[in-house]
Amino acid sequence: MHLKGKTALVTGSTSGIGLGIAKAFAAAGANIIVNGFGEADAIETERAALEVLSGGKAAYDDADLTKAEAIEEMFQRAEKDFGGVDILVNNAGMQFVSPIEDFPPEKWDMIIALNLTASFHTIRHAVPVMRKKGWGRIIGTASAHSLVASPFKSAYVTAKHGLAGLTKTVALEVADAGITVNCISPGYVWTPLVENQIPDTMKARKMTREQVINDVLLAGQPTKQFVTVEQVAALAAFLTRDEAANITGANLSVDGGWTAQ
Repeated sequence: MHLKGKTALVTGSTSGIGLGIAKAFAAAGANIIVNGFGEADAIETERAALEVLSGGKAAYDDADLTKAEAIEEMFQRAEKDFGGVDILVNNAGMQFVSPIEDFPPEKWDMIIALNLTASFHTIRHAVPVMRKKGWGRIIGTASAHSLVASPFKSAYVTAKHGLAGLTKTVALEVADAGITVNCISPGYVWTPLVENQIPDTMKARKMTREQVINDVLLAGQPTKQFVTVEQVAALAAFLTRDEAANITGANLSVDGGWTAQ
């Protein structure tokens, strides 16, 4: 329970990787602020479960991360209710796939706002409190696409490369303040989001389920295995430990060897 008394804000944590990270932190004793969209009942069920897991407090904040003022208000609430954020995980993100000449400009703006600009705003609000406390952990969920590109994902790849650069820069700025800043870059993770893409891809490519999984989704991952939410969450939890105090400015790949090629 090395995080007892600490508060973690995890964006995009109503499902998938974000929820997995929130659970790992709760299991280590942290108070949790959940943020993201979804059904009110489902979110409340997860929020209550996090409190049981941690023995601490868990709150849900519905701030829209594409709006700077909403992020500022979320941090004001965190200050009032929890005395500030000790651990910040920038995990919220979205994807859109299209050739550049057809890419809708509003989709570009939305993806850059959520996947990159939101992290700028959350970090700038988090750092002063962390400096005051002399301790902090900032973690970004980047992607193998922070290191390599795929066609038709111009906004997503740009945002994730940007997040990796932001991580390095802030790490250098706060290196002497007891704050570490890192990003985790998963390959394909088995989430409902990925699972739901399979039937459409089977139809579009006239492939079986197995062919889609092995020849499309896992084509770039030499292990031929999906990364699990739990594996990403375990690494995030390790980065909050004292043993990880000298890991900062790092981009940590969890991608089955994808970016080693």
